[in-house]
Amino acid sequence: MSITYHLVVAEYFRDCDASAPYVPPGFAEEGFIHCTDGEQNMADTANRYYRDERRMFVVLAIEKGEVSAEIRYEDEAGIYPHIYGPLNREAIVAVLPILREATGASCRPGRPECSGVMTIPSRTGNQGFDCRPSASPPDPRDHRECQFGPP
Repeated sequence: MSITYHLVVAEYFRDCDASAPYVPPGFAEEGFIHCTDGEQNMADTANRYYRDERRMFVVLAIEKGEVSAEIRYEDEAGIYPHIYGPLNREAIVAVLPILREATGASCRPGRPECSGVMTIPSRTGNQGFDCRPSASPPDPRDHRECQFGPP
């Protein structure tokens, strides 16, 4: 298995049409889907660009061998592949919440290291994916509580 990761706002992914290929916001302008190889690289990317973002994010674990669109590495390090086309859903092998530490820093996807919280991967695309405020008023560092599984 050769996995790459794509970071997306949880509510956006939840609300996408699960019967259609996935396209992220900005796809029409950019023409490709940003991805990152390696769990730690994904956490580093999330911290670099979204550390102060208050919305909940999920990471799509994508099996590169199952992607029907062209994949190109355009960075010198070969860490950041671009998928040049909509992502066929069968290539998504897991949907993982990306957890945050109290500082806002992102943890590696799918790892329970942060604050003792266990994550539960989903292999069902966005079916049964539910995000809702976990506190009232929501704690800005808590982001959102997500549950995976049957609706």
